[in-house]
Amino acid sequence: MHPLTFLLPYVMPLGFAVSVGLGGTAWLIVPVVAFAAIPLLDALLGADAGVRDESAPRPIAFDSILGLWLPTQLACIGVGVALADQLSTGQLLGFALACGVLSGGGGITVAHELCHRKATWARASAEGLMASVLYPWFTVEHVLGHHRNVATPADPATSRLGETVYTFWFRSVFGGLRSAWRLESQRVSKRGVRGLGDRRLRMALEVALFLGVAALLGGPWGLAFFVVQGFVAVTLLEIINYVEHYGLQRKRLPNGRYERVQPCHSWNSNQVLTNRFLFNLQRHADHHAFAYRPYDHLRPWLDAPELPMGYPSMVLLALVPPLWRRVMDPRVQALQSRGPVAVG
Repeated sequence: MHPLTFLLPYVMPLGFAVSVGLGGTAWLIVPVVAFAAIPLLDALLGADAGVRDESAPRPIAFDSILGLWLPTQLACIGVGVALADQLSTGQLLGFALACGVLSGGGGITVAHELCHRKATWARASAEGLMASVLYPWFTVEHVLGHHRNVATPADPATSRLGETVYTFWFRSVFGGLRSAWRLESQRVSKRGVRGLGDRRLRMALEVALFLGVAALLGGPWGLAFFVVQGFVAVTLLEIINYVEHYGLQRKRLPNGRYERVQPCHSWNSNQVLTNRFLFNLQRHADHHAFAYRPYDHLRPWLDAPELPMGYPSMVLLALVPPLWRRVMDPRVQALQSRGPVAVG
């Protein structure tokens, strides 16, 4: 697992730059790469259960690759905003879709990784990436809410058996906002935090700053581009959230608490190319068992629930609820008779 293999996600910003240069319908490059080329190559290359030796020195390149994403994404968004008033309505929506795919598929995945880190640069980068898609509360709710409540009714980001991705989107987005606000209110009250230490204030200022810069740089069309790409990115995030825990539930114990999070509470995929494309996000069972384990050390958990395809293909499947339920509901029902896979 060489660090340079995780440069694969940068084909999206590269594809966006090429598409801007070509104009016309070239905006299709990014979504075609993400949702057609990668799944096709995934099917050809198969799965990879390999892991890095945790005792070996960890090259700084693994983190450098993550650190480069924020300036890269801001540059792509900035170009789109600046050029928005030169585009037709159809092109504006197309290029905003392409930018949203790279912001969501790449940027939010990087933010997800970095918001679990303790380093100041990592958390600041995560906040910046999420603010750039108008979803800054994710960094609060994901770490303090989702990881605690995953696979329980208290978690708005856990999809329920039979629930469509469309109803889930609203529950997760607005439920996550309410949860993040409550969690941060509790932290501020308990620790006596003031000023920019209050993440509610900081998040509001970050969003206002991004909206203001977009309007100043690109006028109303630039602002529209910025908002649309953010909506696309958040929607992509929520579809992936929907896929990751669909129908999986933790058992409630006699004392009223829920059992410990186990690998059986997350859907996994070990498709080699998609895992390089998404910084091993699909090794989700290990991430929930060991949230601070860096992406290059995540383990495959071959006994965890396994998706039939990688995330890009599952995202498309989720958009068609009858097909999704035909594929996934029997898998959920089969898992209900299984015992948990112990964390080790």
